[in-house]
Order: sequence, then structure tokens, then C-alpha cells
Amino acid sequence: MRIIIAGMGDVGYQLAKQLSIESHDIIAIDLDQDRLSYTDQMADILTINGSSTSISTLKKADIDKADLLVAVTSSEEVNLTSAILAKKLGAKRTIARISNDEYLESSGELNFKELGVDFMIYPEGLAATETVNLINRTAATDVLEFEDGKLSVMGLRLDKSAAIIQKKIFEVTQEFKNIDFRVVAIHRNFRTIVPTGNDKFLPNDQVFVISKPEGHDTILRLAGKENIQFDNIMILGGGKIGRRVASMLSDKMTVKLIDSDPDKAYELADQLPNTLVIKGDGRDIDLLAQEGIIDVDAFVAVTEDAETNIISCLMAKHLGVKKAIALVDKVDYIPLTQTIGLDSLINKKLISANNIVRFIKKGGLVSYSTLEGIDAVILEYIAQPGSHITQSKLAKLDLPKGTIIGGFIRNDEGHIGVGESKINAGDKVVVFSLPDAIEKLEKFFVG
Repeated sequence: MRIIIAGMGDVGYQLAKQLSIESHDIIAIDLDQDRLSYTDQMADILTINGSSTSISTLKKADIDKADLLVAVTSSEEVNLTSAILAKKLGAKRTIARISNDEYLESSGELNFKELGVDFMIYPEGLAATETVNLINRTAATDVLEFEDGKLSVMGLRLDKSAAIIQKKIFEVTQEFKNIDFRVVAIHRNFRTIVPTGNDKFLPNDQVFVISKPEGHDTILRLAGKENIQFDNIMILGGGKIGRRVASMLSDKMTVKLIDSDPDKAYELADQLPNTLVIKGDGRDIDLLAQEGIIDVDAFVAVTEDAETNIISCLMAKHLGVKKAIALVDKVDYIPLTQTIGLDSLINKKLISANNIVRFIKKGGLVSYSTLEGIDAVILEYIAQPGSHITQSKLAKLDLPKGTIIGGFIRNDEGHIGVGESKINAGDKVVVFSLPDAIEKLEKFFVG
């Protein structure tokens, strides 16, 4: 595919990074030459210094031959204008990053597709949704659901007391044959392992398991966890993410929201009638104690400052909060945060890039997700008629090294992938893969 990326900030960079391992023709447009130079070092792509709202710049990028234009600059106006111009100049599809959720909730008053914008990405909304999913799955470090939860991938960090410590994977699966689950990855010492049956579980491993809903409680118990009902949540940061998380949770649990800006605090109090809004500095341990942090089940830090989020979450954990979730938009911080005691982290730029990539992939791809700090991806394909994946049982397929079929959904029912499973055309298949195996993997799903 010929893909033009307008804006090489963090989202554009992450998108180019994910696509750089494949044979797409990628053109990057940005006004900042330094950003383009940095991108050039990372990926073999064509760079154009200029504005994506300039017709001459778009023509220089051969916009009329583009399969997709993705506008992800920091300016919503630039992104929408770029997408509209690109579509009028011949681009087949366009995606624009937005910062105003009103565009998503216009109830048909505006038809953006008629204007030339095929899809809009709202990073703050995606980050809020992921935060709520993590709170609902209290013991998990990561949660990905497929087909409304018929299959789900959970990330779990193993406690020293976990029942499966020092056991091999095949021993655990033999012992619990009646539970439908499969271990698809282990993250250990900054390394991601696609496991075999002979791999052992070790303390502090971060294990990724795909399962059907009825297997969740047993999996948690084996990992030394329990899924506790959360009733009290404290949120630091009343920006778009914090506001949205509070709105999504306040009807079913007690929510306190802290923001240091007095004007914003008053505004939030009016907008969130079921949320207790507190004006104050969330890094102030005395304030947190005064507001009852020791009685809080989960602490969510989503200010615009990554350091504030990390520090306040570490304080919350020190004070006994069961789960701390931090917004960390500095990608370089991600490996560090997972070694210092944070339960979960949110990176809206990676989430946005994941959502964009699903429009680009081949072979019937439905979704494409990366896991923060993990060198692997989870893909959901629709098996095409005549594709190689449908020709034999899984045990007989010579799948690329570094990939594993986790499960599949057939006739609205989830199934775990085992050696005797055979994929049928139309099945939705969930695959875990290391990045360098994706291109080979795609060939199995192309009809």
C-alpha cells in the first residue's frame, strides 16, 4: 500500500515504526525537518518537508496514487483539512486525529465521510476506554477483548506464591484440562517469549493468557490473584481522559477527581454531578491522606505530566492502594514503569497507532494491538476462503517462528486454539506474534 503520514510527532512516529517492518510505500510529511530526519533514521521512508494542508505538497507526495492518508499532527484543524484535501485530490481513504469528541457525537448532523474524512481517531477517548477496562478487570495489567469478550487476552504478573510457579506450561494445562485457556506469551527480564510447553513459570513473569469468560476466575487463582470488586476510585487530572473516565464510572462506584486548577475544578463539579471534585495537588501526600486514599481501591493518574503520574501512582501503592494506573505518554518510560511497581500504564499514542494500523493490514485483519512495553503484537484475522490457515489442523501448519494461534471465534462462540483445531473460512482468529514474523504470518490468511 502507498501510505502518506501527515505529522511525525509521537503518533506518526509510532505508526511509521509499526509499518516499517513491512513492504508498504510510506511517505512522511512534516513542517519540522528535525522530526523527518529522526524518522529517516528509524525507517526507510520518503520524507517531504512541508504542510499537509498545501495542495502542492500533497501533489508532490503523489496524493492521487495514495491508498491512505493518515493526518496525525497536533492540530485538529490541520488534520481535518488535510484529510478533506487529500480525498478531493484522489486519496482512496483518509484518517484524521481529532481532539474534539463533539465530532464523534454529532448524531448525523455532520457527515464527515461526505466531506472526505473516512475515519476519526480520538486518542483521549480510546485511552479512557482502556482505563475503564483495566479497572473492571482489577487483577490484570493488560486487557484485550475480542467479539464483546467471547475471547480475551489478559496480562498478569505472577506472584511468588502463585500455584504455577516453577511448573512447566504443559504440566499446568494437563492438570486443568477442563479450563479453556492458552498461554500466548511471557515477558521476562525485558524479553518477550512465545512459549512452548516446556517453558516454566517464574516469579514476576508477566504472563499473557487467552481464555473464554468461564476460565477467568481459575486463571486468576493460578496466578495468585483475585478479581476484587472495586467500589472507590480516585482520579488525578481533570483533563479529557480523567473527565471521561469519571463519567464512565461514576454511576456504578464512588469516584473522587483531583485537579489543581481551581477554574477547571468548578467546571468539572458542574459537569460531573455524581463525582466528588477536589481542588488540590495530587502529589501532596497529606492531601491524599486527608481525602481517604487508604480506602481507595484504584488510583488513576492521567495528568499531562508523565513524571507526576508515575510519582503519584507510586505514592498510592505505598499507601496500600490495590491498583495504580498511570498515563505515560513518553514511550521511553514504558520499560522503566513496569519494573518499579506500577500495575498498569496507558499510552494514548500507542493506542491510537494500533487503531490506525487495522485499516492498513492485509489478509482480512480485523484488529491489531500492541502491548505497552512488550515486543509483540496481537492480531485478529478473518480466515479467507482458500487461505493456507484453513488447509490443515494447527499442529500440521508450519506457522512462522515467533507466532502462536491463541483462539478463534466461530458462529459467535469462542474457542481456544489447540493442535487438533482446524480453522474454517470466516472464523475470526486471534494470533500472538513477534514483529519480525508478521509479514510471513499474513500469507497464511490471504485467500
